[in-house]
Amino acid sequence: MEHVRDLKLLPKAHLHLHFTGSMRPTTLLELADKYGVHLPDALTGGEPPKLRATDERGWFRFQRLYDIARSCLRAPEDIRRLVLEAAEEDVRDGAGWLEIQVDPTSYAPRLGGLIPALEIILDAVESASRDTGLGIRVVVAANRMKHPLDARTLARLAVRYADRGVVGFGLSNDERRGMARDFDRAFAIAREGGLLAAPHGGELTGPASVRDCLDDLRATRIGHGVRAVEDPRLLRQLADKGVTCEVCPASNVALGVYERHEHVPLRTLFDAGVPMALGADDPLLFGARLADQYEIARRHHGFADAELAELARQSVRASVAPEDVRAKLLAGIDDWLAEG
Repeated sequence: MEHVRDLKLLPKAHLHLHFTGSMRPTTLLELADKYGVHLPDALTGGEPPKLRATDERGWFRFQRLYDIARSCLRAPEDIRRLVLEAAEEDVRDGAGWLEIQVDPTSYAPRLGGLIPALEIILDAVESASRDTGLGIRVVVAANRMKHPLDARTLARLAVRYADRGVVGFGLSNDERRGMARDFDRAFAIAREGGLLAAPHGGELTGPASVRDCLDDLRATRIGHGVRAVEDPRLLRQLADKGVTCEVCPASNVALGVYERHEHVPLRTLFDAGVPMALGADDPLLFGARLADQYEIARRHHGFADAELAELARQSVRASVAPEDVRAKLLAGIDDWLAEG
């Protein structure tokens, strides 16, 4: 009988984690009490809320819960606590590198403006990295529900802070709203400033969304991207170009993109040679953190430990971690596999 290795000991990189969504449920309860914020039952029941975002009403409910949770982050010390705890959770799950995604405009009203908000976030990242030993960087994400000019402002700001820990530029929220091509100039600004392009695509809509991210935004990574399996030609293109899909199995099921864990096309993507980086997305709302995603691959998709190790390698290779960090993580993955 094969030895079952502990997935929390498998070194890995975490490339798809949203800022507020990384919060511990207990922290949300404490901050809500601190600020007198009334939380709906869906956020206080001790279990992940029942969600389904495949229609606009369901997405609105998901977004409303997220916005309520975000409203509890009001002071620099709240930001520092969130980042530190997110780092602690990732270290516990075997991560040696984290790229956390944030739209600073969402926090600006309570933190003194856009620039102060980003600086507070970057200071918190630096502090948490120092305290935990986890390498942490930031992907600044624009909201596709807002005007493309807002995205250009964010892209310029992200480039300005590239030497302070910003490494990428993303595009999030409901991909059924806002065409990728409308944000091409923002992504050009980010690329010209040396940032990687990591927009969301191929989650709530089909493969055309992934193709638009490739063609219009010149994405180097795709947030989610799972719907690419519906287009074999696109699947080959992703594999040939080495574009990594940041796949979040637990959230795909929680949001109703797929009915069951077995339906998430992890095996199809893997066998097609498409690089993947498993991510937790929003563990506050989905109840599953980083190591849980690897457990889903093992339990529901039959990934053997050698394949799980390769998934971890793919996450490291797709990261912007320095070469010495990559080498250490890759060596640790080999050691994890050899110890069996």
